[in-house]
Amino acid sequence: MFLGLSVAALLLTAAGCSSSDATVSITVPTPSPEAAGYCRALHKELPRTVAGLGLGDAGPESELTAEWGDGEIVLRCGVPRPAKMDDPMAKGTEANGVNWLLEQPEGAGPRFTTTYRKAYVEVTLSEAYAHDATPLAVFGPPVRKTVPSL
Repeated sequence: MFLGLSVAALLLTAAGCSSSDATVSITVPTPSPEAAGYCRALHKELPRTVAGLGLGDAGPESELTAEWGDGEIVLRCGVPRPAKMDDPMAKGTEANGVNWLLEQPEGAGPRFTTTYRKAYVEVTLSEAYAHDATPLAVFGPPVRKTVPSL
């Protein structure tokens, strides 16, 4: 559980929240109205469990974010296009029909962002998933259903 707690601490720090707040706080993206519509549709299709972890209630409440297992897996929809997508040497993966850019922030677990979609969906995994991207597969069907390809 130490790894999950370190990710939660990182998210709290990144969001500028007080350390006295015991719950994970996720920074809510500010997408265009079109992208926000796709994100709201995606939110309705998200799974209740991912990799055996239940859907949590991280704040603030938003149809643009979701988390499983106290922040071990965090989804944000409508994020800005990552600058790393301009790098022809950037790493990527395909999971269940969806292409993802892989970024490995220092001191954190992997971060994946959809590519070739009308809204960017970001999934951050805790360090426990440093070498295991299998949780991404569960997001393929809902992303394909709700966020159109470019």
